[in-house]
Amino acid sequence: MERQQENAVRIAEWLRNHEKVRKVFYVGLPDHPGYEVNRKQSRGFGRMISFQTDIEETARRILERVRLVSYAESLGGVESLITYPMLQTHGDVPAGDAVLLQQPVYYPFSEMIIDNHRTLINSPLIQVNGHYEIDFQDFEKKVAENQVKLLLLCSPHNPVGRVWKDWELRKIGEICRRYDVLVVSDEIHSDFTYEGYEHHVFANLDPEFAERTVTCTAPSKTFNLAGLQISNIFISNPVLRRKFKKAVDAAGYSQVNVIGLKACQAAYEEGEPWLTQLKAYLARNLQFVREYLQQNLPEIKLTEPEGTYLIWLDFRALHLTEKQLEDLIVNRARLWLDSGAMFGADGEGFERINIACPRVVLQQALMQLKEAVQGCCREENRDEKSTSLSDIGI
Repeated sequence: MERQQENAVRIAEWLRNHEKVRKVFYVGLPDHPGYEVNRKQSRGFGRMISFQTDIEETARRILERVRLVSYAESLGGVESLITYPMLQTHGDVPAGDAVLLQQPVYYPFSEMIIDNHRTLINSPLIQVNGHYEIDFQDFEKKVAENQVKLLLLCSPHNPVGRVWKDWELRKIGEICRRYDVLVVSDEIHSDFTYEGYEHHVFANLDPEFAERTVTCTAPSKTFNLAGLQISNIFISNPVLRRKFKKAVDAAGYSQVNVIGLKACQAAYEEGEPWLTQLKAYLARNLQFVREYLQQNLPEIKLTEPEGTYLIWLDFRALHLTEKQLEDLIVNRARLWLDSGAMFGADGEGFERINIACPRVVLQQALMQLKEAVQGCCREENRDEKSTSLSDIGI
């Protein structure tokens, strides 16, 4: 184990200095964002390295010429392995095919589409009195005009917190059936809905919807098990299921984390009392944020969530550029939030906050935000006063 980690460090350093390597992802390198945390908490930096090359052809030549490691067939093997995810996971999907998103939406969706040379089509959600809705006219137009092959549906929606109603999902399903669009329904936040709202499993609404749907869930959000790399994929259509399994096997993920399996089983069989308490705590945290903003930061508007433990805050009334907003959050408030711009251009001027934390942490964060916003406003008032005085020659 120690020798393997030593080798990994040497290889990572060699790759970092190579002219044809664009970027190296290895937690054992000092410039990796997780280096200090890993150094303090772990006995080593592990043995898995990822890196980006300058062009695709370079990656292909590496695969052809590599001799010391094996091309991956199973991440459960003990041999040294190498993978090239783009070739393995998307090899059977024609480049350029259109995939539809509803931004602002979970940012890895768009990154995955672009990195795999597919065409990203956005049918943005629209705000009506601070409430996000689907523009179905635009949705169908984008599907038809771009010959969309796949919809990535986020339900409940991250980051805007919508829990889609039965009729909304049915309307999406009818459009996808009409234009023969496959649906990947990300329902990872389905356990988190607030009082008065009900999550509807998209594939359960109509047998024909189920035939064209891949439903994705996981215990990772609900029970904080993301580090164990375990999820649930439901595919009713046997033909689609075989295609999916073939793609997964080709990517080298033929065996899942056994510890993750046991943790998933334990969570689902015995975790309900804990989850019930968690949801009650989240509801109180949400109420705390709602009242704090109304009383102390009325310029910042809460987009009322119907589900998830993520809240979507509207900072646009402050009239800041994206750079100024980042400075306000990071440097003045000393907070690390998720910039709305990460979720697409439709998210500019917003910030996403995770409220699944102790109340004292949430309170401290909001106090720091309040001080930063008030300081920003004081500076703006001084600048306006200075300009006014100069205009009259004082």
